Amino acid sequence: MGGGLLIAGTTSDAGKSVVTAGICRWLVRQGVKVAPFKGQNMSLNSFVTREGAEIGRAQAMQAQAARVEPTALMNPVLLKPGSDRSSQVVLMGKPVGELSARGYHGGRQQALLGTVLECLAELRGTYDAVICEGAGSPAEINLRRTDIVNMGIARAARLPVVVVGDIDRGGVFASFFGTTALLSPEDQALVAGYVVNKFRGDVTLLHPGIEMLRGLTGRHTYGILPYAHGLGIDEEDGLRVSMRGAVRESVVAPPVGEDVLRVAVCAVPLMSNFTDVDALAAEPGVVVRFVDRPEELTDADLVVVPGTRGTVRALEWLRERGLAAELARRAAEGRPVLGICGGFQLLGEHIEDDVESKAGSVSGLGLLPVRVRFAAEKTLARPVGEALGERVEGYEIHHGVAEVLGGEPFLDGCRTGAVWGTHWHGSLESDGFRRRFLEQVARAAGRRFVPAPDTSFGALREEQLDRLGDLIEEHADTDALLRLIEQGPPAGLPFIPPGAP
Repeated sequence: MGGGLLIAGTTSDAGKSVVTAGICRWLVRQGVKVAPFKGQNMSLNSFVTREGAEIGRAQAMQAQAARVEPTALMNPVLLKPGSDRSSQVVLMGKPVGELSARGYHGGRQQALLGTVLECLAELRGTYDAVICEGAGSPAEINLRRTDIVNMGIARAARLPVVVVGDIDRGGVFASFFGTTALLSPEDQALVAGYVVNKFRGDVTLLHPGIEMLRGLTGRHTYGILPYAHGLGIDEEDGLRVSMRGAVRESVVAPPVGEDVLRVAVCAVPLMSNFTDVDALAAEPGVVVRFVDRPEELTDADLVVVPGTRGTVRALEWLRERGLAAELARRAAEGRPVLGICGGFQLLGEHIEDDVESKAGSVSGLGLLPVRVRFAAEKTLARPVGEALGERVEGYEIHHGVAEVLGGEPFLDGCRTGAVWGTHWHGSLESDGFRRRFLEQVARAAGRRFVPAPDTSFGALREEQLDRLGDLIEEHADTDALLRLIEQGPPAGLPFIPPGAP
């Protein structure tokens, strides 16, 4: 078939990632060989493919939805913010430099269009269908000239476009109309229609608006997707819940033992791969919260210091907010702390960083016998090992090289007392290891918590992806979507003034 479709959005976080994943899962269940694609992704949530390439974690999740192995072709350009004004540019899975936003949009981005289109063409030559995800909004008219992820690739590859809008935020009809009306005639000719996301209530009440929208734009609405609670699907740029909210809308099941286990995750600046704690939140009786105040660590049974794109900046933040002193008190009292990647690095004795922050020599928190030196070359790996008598799989994404000077070995890091540190992301998704780790945490915390014997994080993830496929199958016009994928943009779509200025 070699067909394609671009899922754009009225805004960031409108639901592009989950709709793309849902379409991938629906198609593969129909026997279609499908792959996801996002030309350019800005995210601190990333993943390492089997060939050692770094891509956005959302694209790895979408590949799982499509039941294919993720590759760098699926996300050729990844931007990892290091500040409000600059990002590391990862091209075909490897970092190629740091650029300011002005430098990137001023010319570098457009130069990457050829690479993006080559990757898309290769996928379309291999798969029956490629479902592309846009970024932000296609109507960001200030960026259209250099666009390589929305209408830029849609125009170059003649992809039909469906625009997703989050009705839960309000103003979805104005957003659909305005998004279309701000595009040039050539771009508008590719916008086939819309998908309403996160609808609550009686869908018949929405029908008059859908009919009016069709009359105003001449475009079809391809689905009205209901609000789905507790999906827990990997995101790109931010937390689904507000600070101090329960992680990822997870529903905490009753504990197997007598106690629950409370996990506090320090919401450090430039937090990366916060998905590491999703496997904890999936455990019955485990309550996971993101926190930013020292008093919120007091009743926590486990504190997690997560990964970050700014280890030294996160270290300063912990000290400024009083969280560093609270972590030191916990360690002295034998209360569990887990550092992952950047969180592991800052728990050490010393950091030498002339790469990420260029701060030079910095004293760490001194809770682990580790010295860290930042290397110019990034470590990207998919390690497999053993800890606590269980097999563990993970992935590594870091510039910091750790020299472990003591303690007990723990994955590639170490453990001293109740303080644990490792560079391995994703280790808690290994079910047996997670149970043994939580048993040790509960023992150290004095909690009568018992891990559930049958929780499978992989099976739960598959269930969530099937739920996304069900949403598309049950609430979208799948026949019309399939025609779009196979035949391209409908002919004769009307122009909506005023168009791009």
